[in-house]
Amino acid sequence: MTGTGTADDPWQLTTPPGKGEFQMWRDESADPPALVCQVGATQLRYHLSAVDDLHAMLTAHGDWMPLGGADEQKPAADGTVEAWARSADNPVGGWYGLRKGYRGRFGHYLPPLLERLGLAEVTHDARNNRMRAL
Repeated sequence: MTGTGTADDPWQLTTPPGKGEFQMWRDESADPPALVCQVGATQLRYHLSAVDDLHAMLTAHGDWMPLGGADEQKPAADGTVEAWARSADNPVGGWYGLRKGYRGRFGHYLPPLLERLGLAEVTHDARNNRMRAL
């Protein structure tokens, strides 16, 4: 996993099961500031605050939490990172995803970034991965 997290030098990441590669970078000039996730030809955008907010939530949670990555059109399992990222009780008051139709998969793409930044530990099983704050 390389990169500095800019558009010119994005983080090169792999999904928790290790089967998919993607890139992420900060776009601080966006309104609101965004974390851009490029997966092939598809671009997802999340609130940039997601990194700090997710780390704070995991620290408060204090234990392993299932990832639960799901598309926007599918419900997120209760008690997962994905469910938290859609909850009205999170710091942004709802979806961290910024692009309608592509707001889901938070629990799939954010955990590898937190791991890369040294903020979390993520399991790398074929299914049912979890994470916790470091």
